[in-house]
Amino acid sequence: MYLATTGRRPDAPPRPAGVGRRVPGTVVALGAVSLVTDVSSEMVTAVLPLYLVLGLGLSPLQFGFLDGLFNGATALVRLLGGRLADRGSGRHRTVAGAGYLLSALSRLGLLMAGGAAGGIAAALAADRLGKGVRTAPRDAMITLSAPPETLGRAFGVHRAMDTTGALLGPLVAFVVLWATADAYDAVFVVSFATGLLGVVVLGLFVPADPSAPPPRAASTRPVPSALPSAGPNAAPGLTGLAGTAARPTADPAFRRVVAAAALLGAATVGDSFLYLLLQRGLDLSAALFPLLPLGAAACYLLLAVPAGRIADRAGRRIPFLLGHGALLAAYLTLLAPSGLPAAVLVLVLLGVFYAATDGVLMALAAPALPAAGRAGGLAVLQTGQALARLVGAAGFGAAWTWWGPRPALVAAALALATALTAAWRILPGRKARR
Repeated sequence: MYLATTGRRPDAPPRPAGVGRRVPGTVVALGAVSLVTDVSSEMVTAVLPLYLVLGLGLSPLQFGFLDGLFNGATALVRLLGGRLADRGSGRHRTVAGAGYLLSALSRLGLLMAGGAAGGIAAALAADRLGKGVRTAPRDAMITLSAPPETLGRAFGVHRAMDTTGALLGPLVAFVVLWATADAYDAVFVVSFATGLLGVVVLGLFVPADPSAPPPRAASTRPVPSALPSAGPNAAPGLTGLAGTAARPTADPAFRRVVAAAALLGAATVGDSFLYLLLQRGLDLSAALFPLLPLGAAACYLLLAVPAGRIADRAGRRIPFLLGHGALLAAYLTLLAPSGLPAAVLVLVLLGVFYAATDGVLMALAAPALPAAGRAGGLAVLQTGQALARLVGAAGFGAAWTWWGPRPALVAAALALATALTAAWRILPGRKARR
């Protein structure tokens, strides 16, 4: 984890004592919860494509639908979770805890479903509903406990800890499958127990009401991490939005971020499809398949904090767009002749994509939202992105089924290149501060 003090420009305004010198304890505690929970969830994610496609014989179209459900069925619940979390002090932890618990219980659903497609779909939906409930309150707690100018670093630390769990999850799944002779039920049992541990950590170490950092000293200079204005009449940042708590999405620049994130999400192929393509190209055995996500997770872990720091200093728009450029490069690499070097490059590019976009997107949007409506506003952003990715996953699964994997990937690359060009124009921009 990253707790060190970073350098400051000599022309920066004074900073209140104790603010920004280290990542707040609430962020570290939430990172620990996410680490444990991701061990649980990534154990299942690592084996799910093989379990469904090779074990149960689902077609790519059916898997695309379930994968889209796994990532996009949270839309309305995200909005509900955000609204509930914004209704009073202490609600953020309660709502997030309910989401963590629901995801843990979904592992029992997978265990009891057997081979029934309906039971599996219900369990996957429950897991994603749990994630939908908890994500906005959790991210809101991060933004409420860290100064605006260090949000990129705070999210980088949280995402690095989260990704540590993502790195450990497939390893645990690999060990469990090896020790039990490919018994998927054992993976689900261990995942359930680990998920419950995450709920316990949340209750013991995350404060019920994260305190917001004291305000910065008065200055006419804008906060570096604030969203840039879209024009001379654009809405102001955090300070000017105090009266828009009832409508946290009223800021036009925030709406541009939502539109760009949804557009790019619709052109994003689910990670599971990329791993299946790599498995086909390398002819990996089923036992080694859970190890594929480790490369992307390791790269994400190494780059999450540096990407957050760069975004804090240089602006968050460019890293976000460059991250999607890395994803486009991963698609193009998959179209090249397959081999171990190409597979390694794909995993590295996937890690770069997440490091430059996941927490950076939240840090990009949060300063334009009032504190009283922070969770609800972030829920709107996350919902738009999740629904778009549902469309993208289902569309790619259909294209794979009808055209084959290579034509489907060509179409996905063209779609992402088009979306990236449009997002460049949609996202509000600003000149970097000197």
